[in-house]
Amino acid sequence: MKAYLLDAAVARYVSEHTTAPDALLAALERETAEVAGEDAAMQISFDQGRLLTMITQLMAPRVAVEVGTFTGYSSICIARGLSGGTLHCFDVSEKWTAIARRYWHEAGLDHSVTLTIGPAADTLAAFDEQIDLAFLDADKHNYPVYYELLMDRLRPGGLILVDNTLRRGWVADPAHDEPVTVAMRQFNDLVMEDPRVTVVTLPVADGMMLVRKN
Repeated sequence: MKAYLLDAAVARYVSEHTTAPDALLAALERETAEVAGEDAAMQISFDQGRLLTMITQLMAPRVAVEVGTFTGYSSICIARGLSGGTLHCFDVSEKWTAIARRYWHEAGLDHSVTLTIGPAADTLAAFDEQIDLAFLDADKHNYPVYYELLMDRLRPGGLILVDNTLRRGWVADPAHDEPVTVAMRQFNDLVMEDPRVTVVTLPVADGMMLVRKN
């Protein structure tokens, strides 16, 4: 569990009071840790996964989009919340998404998930369906580009969930000028100034922003 923003005792309590991942997700987490090394930190935590599934169930999207798939944990959580819709995944890595494909098959989700490989700025631009729900968890410097592409296709009342928006709390410290944190701080301000949306930022894991199109 990525409890960067919580006291250790509170984090433990939250973990104990959140439904644990099943065997398939636990196996994917272990494999990702074994093969990805430090890059395994890109995988969402299990509490975020549960949140993604629950929000998907509540939204009942016909078309869901994920920008940044990695080894597939978040996509499985979203796809499991679908009730007849399709999740369209966009990523640049054949290597990591090969693992995702294997776990989608094992989870029985082949019929619910599509994958497009290539720079998301290009592949999203070519996507011509109206989006109900989107999860954004890719390269942070391009968040503004992906955000606009998603907003152009998001239906009124649709939802974008954005990961890593608090950067371990560093976004709240103006003296913290590491480039990714600066980029995230600028993105957060951009969204907050957007009159098209209503925003809630949750201190879950590394921060998750919920952006609803008005």
